Amino acid sequence: MARQKKPVHRVQMTDGKRNIIRQLLEEYDIETAEDIQDALKDLLGGTIKEIGIGARSMEN
Repeated sequence: MARQKKPVHRVQMTDGKRNIIRQLLEEYDIETAEDIQDALKDLLGGTIKEIGIGARSMEN
């Protein structure tokens, strides 16, 4: 029996997403993949810490 391929999820590039990317490139002067990683760490660092703290407090 032949396996059916799963449909590939394609992200649609909207004007809003395009504007966010443009702003990130300008704000963080992104030129390399490492620059992107650093920008995401800066932007999401607090959120990730909050999630970690929330998970630990639920264990107690």
